[in-house]
Amino acid sequence: MKHVIIISLLAIFTYADNYTFLVKPYQKEIELEAKIIAEIAASSLDEPLRLFIPEISKLEKSVYAQYATLSTTCEDANFIFINKNIDEKNICHGKNTLYFTNNYRKLLSDERYFGAFFWNKSRPNIVFIQRRLQARRIHLPSSFEQFIEPIE
Repeated sequence: MKHVIIISLLAIFTYADNYTFLVKPYQKEIELEAKIIAEIAASSLDEPLRLFIPEISKLEKSVYAQYATLSTTCEDANFIFINKNIDEKNICHGKNTLYFTNNYRKLLSDERYFGAFFWNKSRPNIVFIQRRLQARRIHLPSSFEQFIEPIE
């Protein structure tokens, strides 16, 4: 009986790689998100990008590191992407840093954010608030013009 169990476990572990496709879609979403955020951040800044994401996961860190220089603290960053529901009291404020979120409601209610990237019905959405872009003197490439909204 022991031999049957051991052989069964070996067979399962041998073929386990065939089922890793179940994990890959999530990584693909993070990769797409990382590419978009890095492009937005780099085009919004006049200096090299130093990205800070509070409470970043290991997977996010490995993916985002391919597209941007990650900062371990918000004090060292020039672009902060808040993609989780966190206590923002501990996030540095008053600094000449650009803030971006993944929450549309947060974008509308908090003046710090000039834009948002979020998923809706499994599709990526990007929104920039025109007035905030102008106030921060951010000039985005023409490829992002379609996402600029005259929201007050």
